[in-house]
Formats: sequence, C-alpha cells, structure tokens
Amino acid sequence: MDPVRVGLTGVGIVIVAILSWLITIFGIRVFNYYERHVTTVQQLYAFLPQLIVLSILYGLSAKNFDTSSLSQGDPATVAGSRLSFFSLCLSAAITYAGVGPDYFVYYHTRSPSVKLFLLSLVGLTTSFTFAIILGIGLASGIASTPSYANAYEVSQGALIVAGYQSVGAFGHFCGVVVALGTIANLIPTTYSTGIDTQLLSNVASKIPRWAWNTIGAIVYTVCALAGRGHLSEIFTNFLALMGYWTAIWIAIILEEQLIFRRTRGWDWDSWNQKEKLPLGLAALTAFLVGWAGAILGMAQVYYVGPIARLVGDSGADMGNYIGFSWALLVYPPLRWLELRYIGR
Repeated sequence: MDPVRVGLTGVGIVIVAILSWLITIFGIRVFNYYERHVTTVQQLYAFLPQLIVLSILYGLSAKNFDTSSLSQGDPATVAGSRLSFFSLCLSAAITYAGVGPDYFVYYHTRSPSVKLFLLSLVGLTTSFTFAIILGIGLASGIASTPSYANAYEVSQGALIVAGYQSVGAFGHFCGVVVALGTIANLIPTTYSTGIDTQLLSNVASKIPRWAWNTIGAIVYTVCALAGRGHLSEIFTNFLALMGYWTAIWIAIILEEQLIFRRTRGWDWDSWNQKEKLPLGLAALTAFLVGWAGAILGMAQVYYVGPIARLVGDSGADMGNYIGFSWALLVYPPLRWLELRYIGR
C-alpha cells in the first residue's frame, strides 16, 4: 500500500475529526440561534455544496453507468445479493433512530408527531436514495470503464474522484468537497456521544458534555487512524452490526410506546430517579433474543448464519428483519410479567 496515500488519509481523518469536534462543543443553542436568526439562503450552506458537487458527478459520470448488463448468478443468489445490499442500506438509514431523539427533545411537546415522522422519513429517504443511486451507477461502470476499475483498486474515494476526471483540477476540488461532507455525518453522532454518555449514571452526568464529546472524538480518531489502510472494509463490516442492534432497539421502543405507554404515558419527571425506572429485564432479554436471531440471519464476509445460508450461493443478510421480529414477539409477554411482578 502506498505510504503517501495512507499518510494523506491520516491527515484527512484528523482534519475532519477536529472540525467536527469544534462544532459540537458549542452545544445545541448555537444551532438554535443559527436556525432562528440566519437567512434561508445561508441555512442552505450546510448541504448545498454537497448537493451541487454530487449533481455534477451525476452529470459527468452518467455516460459510464451500465444499465444493460444482467446480474450474474442463479435467481436465488441474485435475490440474496440484492437483499444483502438493501439490508446494508437500511442499516445506514435506521441508525438515525438512535440519535434523532437527542434533537427532537428540543421541540415543543405539542409538536405534531405525525409531521415530525413524515419530515424525517422524507428527508432520510430522499437523501439516501440520491446518494445510493449515484454509488450504484459509479460501481456499475467499473467493469466497462478502465479508469473506474483502476481507481476502485485504490479505494472507493478514488472511484468518486475518477468520476470527476473529465473536468481536471475542478474535479479534484469537487472531490475534496465530497470528502468534507463526512463532517456533516460526524457532527450529530459526536454531539450525541456526550448526551448519551451522561445518561449512563449520576457520576457520568456530572462530567460536562463537551468533555465526553472530546473523549469520543479522540477515540474514533485513534480508531480511524489505526485502520486507515482499510477504512472502507472496516466501516462496511461494522455498519451491518449497528443496523442489527438498532432494528432490535426500534422493535422494543415501538412496543413500549404503542402497547404499554399508550394510555398511561411517560413520567418525564422521573427520568433520573432510579427507583422509579424499569429494571430493564424484559428489554434486555428481548434484546438478547433479537441478537440471537440477527446472528442466525446475518450474511457478512466474516460469518454467514445458518438461516442466511439457505438463500443462494452467498446467502442473504436477513439479520435486521429476524432480529426485529424476534424481539417484537418476545418483548410484550416479558414486559407484562415485569410490570405484574415488579411494578415498573
């Protein structure tokens, strides 16, 4: 592996981490002030450059998209591969469910829940679809476009830059703008790191959020630097695992809200009173059962579960769906028993 490229990757990691950390230490009030007092045109600054450069990439690379070649393999293998790809895309999208509440909590309690849900759904679906279709198009051209194939041998980022190659130096500039877009992905997670860590215990809550944000930024920077030679593979493999636990968590939260809290609601004043909070035995058990199902249905390069192995030659990643459904089945009776015999 080219040591120069690895070194530049390390520099890019540090720059992105520092910029993300700097933005998150100022807190939510800065974002609220920005939304209330900055003009609509300026509010577009966060995503408009990304939208422009990715639209340019669509226009420049579309001629190399291969929309005619047939998928390789028997029908079961093709279906399994497609399901695995969809599951990976789903894993990336549903992880927003874990950080969304950290920001929705600042909305007024009378904010219409249906409106918030629809806005989130449309926003996530539109943005992910826009980026994923572009990625599929670039990948489809690898077999028929030598420059794409050579770039992909280097990295997925190099493939993006290859899509801009026809416009020279301007293309390199667009590639840098695309790379800086990772800051927008890191900001919410870095900010949520501080909030969520403070909820772990009374001791953790006494440590300032910015301190936890700093620790989180240091941890993911060190991890990224250690694996900078294989960042894409590491992220892809880890992304599926994040999707599994998020799908299981969503199943538990949905049933708690729709079944057990529908009439009696939530006691928001008791959020930090340990003696009034559920022990979590039902949730933990359902979570573990869901994980057992996810493992049986997962199809990754390092492990293919017995259920996933039943589909085609490469298996089909069904970890999200099996984990979600198993947790969905066992949580209601377990939670009923917990409420009956423990009372909270």
